[in-house]
Amino acid sequence: MLNPQKSLSELSKMSAANQVERAVLKDEFNWLLKEEVHAVLKQLQDVLKEASRRFSMPTPGLESQLKQENFILGSSTMDQVKGVLALQGEALTQADINLKVARSSQTLHFQFREDKQWKLQQIQDARNHVNQALQLLNSRDESYCFKTGAEVNKLMDAVMLQLTRARNRLTTPASMTLPELATSGLMKMFTPPMPGDMMVNFYINLSKLCLTVYQLHVLPPNTAKNFKPSGSSVLHSPGAMFELNNNRFEVSHVHKVECVVPWLNDTLVFFTISLQLCQQLKDKISIFSSFWNYRPY
Repeated sequence: MLNPQKSLSELSKMSAANQVERAVLKDEFNWLLKEEVHAVLKQLQDVLKEASRRFSMPTPGLESQLKQENFILGSSTMDQVKGVLALQGEALTQADINLKVARSSQTLHFQFREDKQWKLQQIQDARNHVNQALQLLNSRDESYCFKTGAEVNKLMDAVMLQLTRARNRLTTPASMTLPELATSGLMKMFTPPMPGDMMVNFYINLSKLCLTVYQLHVLPPNTAKNFKPSGSSVLHSPGAMFELNNNRFEVSHVHKVECVVPWLNDTLVFFTISLQLCQQLKDKISIFSSFWNYRPY
């Protein structure tokens, strides 16, 4: 037969033990909010400052401080297109391109006009997202007291959103239609001017700076060929068609060359490290919350 007194005593001890355990957990959670969160925020700031420094823009009057880097474009499979590009931060300041025309032995040579440079929107956008993430982190200095886990999670989610957007801008080039490419301001950058049967596009893909050259031919007005305009794409294939100024064109040849930009690779690594730090902090908050029957935040 059970002893009621013994059962009550055991329950009382268990209850006291639970209360002690909860008190210890509460102290640990408060320490996490007060100390560890700020330590992680400091780590994040340090990593993202390094990322931001890679994107750094020159101060007015001190343009020479931002290093100009020259890159040789190449492909392991073909040598129809060769070139040298000069990159200064987000701006292509010089481009020197040689193209062997597929239908003849002629080599065409193009370069940027001296008064022109081409801004790479992907780099500009990625830099802006990094700076927005830093602003979010700077809004919670060491004197700030986080009161709940939900508050920490909200900040981490906001920072992670900016970092994900920054990474996506470098890993996912914008899709464009062929008419958009044909009427792009990039076509007005070169001397001598690009001929009407040729188009070019520059974009970032991960840590690579890519150049695509399209050679076109005009379709006869009464051609029997079924005309199907192509949609948006990062890279159009031979056979793609489009219409512009009452003329119909077909892509006859596509040449893609690229070069690795080491500092872009650095920034992608910094994004990965930062996203991991954010997620690890969220995971710790989640572990503590699982010890309570109710939401502690």
